[in-house]
Amino acid sequence: MDLGIKGKRALVAAASKGLGKATALALAREGVDVCITARGTEALNAAAEEIRAATGRTVLAIASDVSDEGHIETLVQRVTEAMGGVDILVNNAGGPRPGVFTDMSDADWLGAIELNLMSAVRLTRLLLPGMRAERWGRIINITSVAVKQPMPNLILSNAARSAVVAMAKTLSGQVAADGITVNNVCPGYTLTDRVRGLAESDAAREGISVEEVVARWEATVPARRLGQPEEVAALITFLASRPAGYITGTTIQIDGGSTLGLL
Repeated sequence: MDLGIKGKRALVAAASKGLGKATALALAREGVDVCITARGTEALNAAAEEIRAATGRTVLAIASDVSDEGHIETLVQRVTEAMGGVDILVNNAGGPRPGVFTDMSDADWLGAIELNLMSAVRLTRLLLPGMRAERWGRIINITSVAVKQPMPNLILSNAARSAVVAMAKTLSGQVAADGITVNNVCPGYTLTDRVRGLAESDAAREGISVEEVVARWEATVPARRLGQPEEVAALITFLASRPAGYITGTTIQIDGGSTLGLL
């Protein structure tokens, strides 16, 4: 299938590793020029070089902290100057720390909102006018299956990421006539550093091995395995495509069948 996005320009957040890096690579393989951002300069530059070598596309690497409003403003200014605009925005950020309600302070709550909700709000707000001017755009938020089936030990992520979904659903109806789609992708257990960290946290709390935690997770997934970042990236890349132009306002889990709800 021709995805029809060769020559488009994408900004992918948290893309030095994991889901963000896999997404940037998948988009570049479809002929998209990409800007990747993350906090760590060394890992970010290494990811950019890897994607360039694999695809031959333009890959711009700009270090930034998407939980910081000033960083986001600078990021958007630089990517707009360098690439002339952004057609595809992939909002992504690491998750807040695990824990239950009584573990969390106001600072923890506000930090989760800045990291997971406000990063998506601010990037979208700054890039939306350019998409409207072009009468074409794709906004894709990487959230979590926790927005459909909350996880007991991830209260901050459950709340902040659900707010992203509510924002996106409302926005999708406001920009659909401009040729812009807004969708959410909800990974289940996927082999990323974030998931490994959660496994380590659970293992330490329960006094068992990380391997036992992972095996327990795999047993709850009908596919009997954890997902791969490339599988999530494939869904995101399709949602960014021209053939996906009539898909908007959706929240799609990619979890090997583990979510129990109907929708």
